[in-house]
Amino acid sequence: MAEQINEAELAQLIVQVLNLEIQPEEIGPAQSLVEDLGLDSLDILEIALTVSRKYGVKLRSDDENNKQIFASLASLTQHINQQRNLQLNQ
Repeated sequence: MAEQINEAELAQLIVQVLNLEIQPEEIGPAQSLVEDLGLDSLDILEIALTVSRKYGVKLRSDDENNKQIFASLASLTQHINQQRNLQLNQ
């Protein structure tokens, strides 16, 4: 079983990578990453690249589930943990 990442760790990563002017703890688990934080497609791409490098999880731009995956901090965290566990079990 892969070590699970938590929402606080991912929030910190997002704030760092995008140089957001907020504190990681200001990002609530259910907040919309797009509507509430104002992230655009380039921000999402930057997060995807960083997640890929740091956690070994590929997030594809053509994934039909991206809207759900990037809906909130909680959904992104859950998706990363699920993918990491799937990779370990292969």
